[in-house]
Amino acid sequence: MLEQSFGYPQIAAILILVQRGLEEIYSARNTKRLIAEGAQEVGRDYYPVVAVTHLAWIAAIFMLIPATAQIIWPLLLIYLLLQVVRYWVIATLGRYWTHRIITLKEAPVVRSGPYRWLRHPNYMVTIAETFLLPLVFADVAVAVIFGCVWSAVLYYKMLLEDGALKERRED
Repeated sequence: MLEQSFGYPQIAAILILVQRGLEEIYSARNTKRLIAEGAQEVGRDYYPVVAVTHLAWIAAIFMLIPATAQIIWPLLLIYLLLQVVRYWVIATLGRYWTHRIITLKEAPVVRSGPYRWLRHPNYMVTIAETFLLPLVFADVAVAVIFGCVWSAVLYYKMLLEDGALKERRED
């Protein structure tokens, strides 16, 4: 019975939940320190939408993708490469990386690492992995539905972030 309800998709969902939980600890620590330094949060009321959408995606992987789903290995490899890019983004932002939109007037606008090529590489990675991970298990419906929803949620978050950084950007 357990093998019919628990397989690779459920393991993946649990691993992502642990990964994002550890990231949240790091994010909260950075947020607390930045606020203590005088930073301001933008879009505070919108953050629950972001969090719930992301958790719903993880829950969908856990609950909607059959435990018997087979892995499409090339797509899994691409997904894992996205994780390298994810942590490149986090390392590039360092003490300024948070899940929230926190802006500190004195802080530089980061233009190194993946920010040399993209304004929002973290969100691009997140959107890509939202589409990709369900496809690793051949679930097109979860990929399309959550990929589109997540893209809309992050599009609005990018608008909020761009507005918060407008004064400090030169471009």
